[in-house]
Amino acid sequence: MAHFVIMGCGRVGVHLAHTLDDSGHSVTVIDQNERAFSALGENFSGNTVTGVGFDRDTLEAAQITEAYAFAAVSSGDNSNILATRVARETYHVQHVVARIYDPGRAEIYQRLGIPTVAAVRWSAEQVLRRILPEHSMRADYREASGRLMLTEVALHADWYGLQVKALEQAAGIRVAYLTRFGEGIIPRSHTRLQGGDLVHAMLPVAQSSEVEKILASAPRAVGDITGGFTQ
Repeated sequence: MAHFVIMGCGRVGVHLAHTLDDSGHSVTVIDQNERAFSALGENFSGNTVTGVGFDRDTLEAAQITEAYAFAAVSSGDNSNILATRVARETYHVQHVVARIYDPGRAEIYQRLGIPTVAAVRWSAEQVLRRILPEHSMRADYREASGRLMLTEVALHADWYGLQVKALEQAAGIRVAYLTRFGEGIIPRSHTRLQGGDLVHAMLPVAQSSEVEKILASAPRAVGDITGGFTQ
């Protein structure tokens, strides 16, 4: 199980906290208002930290150094962006996401490589898809027979830098498109994956669990995967 840090104990922060907690993960919720934690209820087994979510002392009290993912879902755009940048750039948290109320600003930050979800099309489910691998396997589209689905897949960091065709061969999938800096692109087989890329792939529904395990793990050996792709 992994450790998650959530900044903001509003309606969605509470939903995220309970979803992760119920799944057996370790969760710490940060909020400036100590009274906000009452919304978590008695069944929440995680931890709470009162403080500013981009303050280093606060983040370290929330065990940010052990975090698999960080979600900034407070009511302030600036605070969410700043906290997300600190989590990613200072503490090197692999999976981060910030909620942004202004869709224009959300697009700008996405282009800068900061994963965001604009409030106008935002939901707790979308945040979970950015920070929890198993939620990335929710189909965006299923073809008529129900055997294939198009979905966003989560990658282990070591896949970045490899070519798209290496990913396709290892997992038995077809990459339909990438979202890079907020823009969709159709990759070529030799296109190299970059950190921050969102990968949208078509894959067999029956093999989704196996695909998830392959992509959530580091490539077995870079030489084995890339050896046949030097042309």
